Amino acid sequence: MATTPHPPTGEDLTSPLLDPDFYAGDPYPLYARLRSESPVAWNGTVGFWVASRHADVTTVSRETDTFCSSKGIMVFEIGTEYPTPPTMMHTDPPDHTRYRGLVQPGFRPTFIRGLEDSVRARTTALVDRLEAGVPVDLVADLAVPLPLQVISDLLGVPEDEWARFFRWSEAVIPGATDWPEDERMALSGEMVGYLLAAAADRRARPGDDIISELAAVTSEEGEGLSDDELAMFLVQLLVAGNETTRNMMSGGLLGFAGSPGSWESLRRQHLAGSPRALTLAVEEMLRWTTPVVAFMRTATRDTVLGDQAISGGEPVLMLYASANRDEAVFGPTGGVFDAARHPNPHLAFGFGAHFCIGAVLARLEGRILLEELLARFGSLESAGPVVRSGSPIIAGVRSAPMVFGAA
Repeated sequence: MATTPHPPTGEDLTSPLLDPDFYAGDPYPLYARLRSESPVAWNGTVGFWVASRHADVTTVSRETDTFCSSKGIMVFEIGTEYPTPPTMMHTDPPDHTRYRGLVQPGFRPTFIRGLEDSVRARTTALVDRLEAGVPVDLVADLAVPLPLQVISDLLGVPEDEWARFFRWSEAVIPGATDWPEDERMALSGEMVGYLLAAAADRRARPGDDIISELAAVTSEEGEGLSDDELAMFLVQLLVAGNETTRNMMSGGLLGFAGSPGSWESLRRQHLAGSPRALTLAVEEMLRWTTPVVAFMRTATRDTVLGDQAISGGEPVLMLYASANRDEAVFGPTGGVFDAARHPNPHLAFGFGAHFCIGAVLARLEGRILLEELLARFGSLESAGPVVRSGSPIIAGVRSAPMVFGAA
């Protein structure tokens, strides 16, 4: 595949990226070494480049003609050929542009902002169950149910379905669980079947929800989405729409807990009527957590990334989690949680053509969660060991004991 001479391996800084246990621990010291010692590093075991600096990740994201998504976006997909793209993220312009144009109306800012009352009602109901001074599992009691309930509302499905949605989402995220492969595949098939049946029902009886929007969408030529395309969009919405937001919430609140004085400072600003303070805090929660750890692209031709020659056909893994701590962009405090950070050009939503279509919703949920928590609690602190998942895709938090203090 490669014609470019690859650098001597020496100490292979990329091999830990293939180990699930690496992601369940603290990956950031290795990311810092990659940025410093080998910012575009070759993994000879599987055969892919690792881009760890903000500038290089941005370049790969922006130059879709040179770095494509259709050859796979995850390391385990190297060499895989799909008869139809499993997600919109696996497509490139002009196909990606067409798909995005078809579904964009369902994610227009005015529609998402119209969800504020329902998102707040969901948030309030969950936050009201929390008691000051009583330890809770931030993940199970708040971060898991809230995005899933919001997604249930968005899709127009019964409230009690969110528990099934949770299992389906977990099943399709590599490394999120230790479930057997046959169980994961069965759950994935069950999810697709459910969503396609819901879409068929909405074509006959449309409602005010995203499934109805997608089931009715047509191109300029009058063509609707095929079942494969509908499944692609709906699975991506269900999974990405709750997994990433869930972990932004849990990881971001852990950032506050590990930064003495940050919560109290934000609360003072919020109660003083500063909406900008909340906006900055949500952006830092996104940067600090970087819910999507990494995605892959494949070079379509010989090129140069940083100072490294890349051959056409070679995969490049974009380490968003490393790029979002890059000292060249975020300064010497890049490894510190700073709820007032500005500017904050993070890549938590990706960059360029594949910028996350659900960014407005994620920011809305993050802001409302902070507003409701700040109204009730004067402090928060960790109450026990944090358990993280071993997923190389999603920066998952499985358990996070926490105590909220009285206002």
